[in-house]
Amino acid sequence: MTLDPRLNAFRPDLADEMLRGKIEADRFVAGELYEIAEAVVPLHSAPRFDARRMTELLYGERVKVFAVEEGWAWVKAAHDGYVGYVPASALSREITSAAHRVAVPLTFMYPAPDIKSLPAVALPMNARVEIIETADRFMRLRNGRFVFGDHLKALTSHESDFVSVAERFLHAPYLWGGKTFDGVDCSGLVQTALHAAGLACPRDTDMQEKELGFPVIDHNALQRGDLIFWTNHAGIMIDTEQILHATGHVMQVILEPLSTVITRIAMGGGQLTGIKRL
Repeated sequence: MTLDPRLNAFRPDLADEMLRGKIEADRFVAGELYEIAEAVVPLHSAPRFDARRMTELLYGERVKVFAVEEGWAWVKAAHDGYVGYVPASALSREITSAAHRVAVPLTFMYPAPDIKSLPAVALPMNARVEIIETADRFMRLRNGRFVFGDHLKALTSHESDFVSVAERFLHAPYLWGGKTFDGVDCSGLVQTALHAAGLACPRDTDMQEKELGFPVIDHNALQRGDLIFWTNHAGIMIDTEQILHATGHVMQVILEPLSTVITRIAMGGGQLTGIKRL
């Protein structure tokens, strides 16, 4: 059996205890649960800052840590199962009781319940927080900082239209491996929007095409919310003709006719591989 290294933690010297009997490794460990303590943390393919960003982990997310070596932690994200390396300094052993999430593309944590207080730390959509008390229009978090209350929603409160969530990222810059308003890639946009709607979604385009929804056979009967896939690219239909996607072509999240995108990608040798409907 071939295991996807993006979703399974295994190296010749060490592997997830859950993989015992499936692969060979010198040692197996169950891992320890930690929490992301910084606003946004890149998950790297190797324990180096110049290694490729595979995805990003957000404040309040939980990870299983298998090893900490020379300042780097080898982890598996609890939310989508992605495996990679993060700076150990970005992790906390304290597991909070987060019951709320950031429900806007970007908000700020302030040191006081005052919009003029500094420094302000940006928190992205879907970051998870634990509220301790209400201070006027602000919420005080477990870490002592304050967030504008209207920018938060209960984890059990889901957005009704994931397409509307994605549309709020229009003009956000393109960033490989990104999933925030400061920088997002094509599959990151899809995942972020679906997670805000309370829907499970894997991280990469091939996983999304394989696991999400059901195939649309009639390509002339597209609907709002249909997901369009090429090899290594994905977008979201906002109506029967236009697609919203994060593209390296213009390094932004843009809206354009699907026919234009199909033609442009075909000129580079790429073909549409599938259409899925949730």
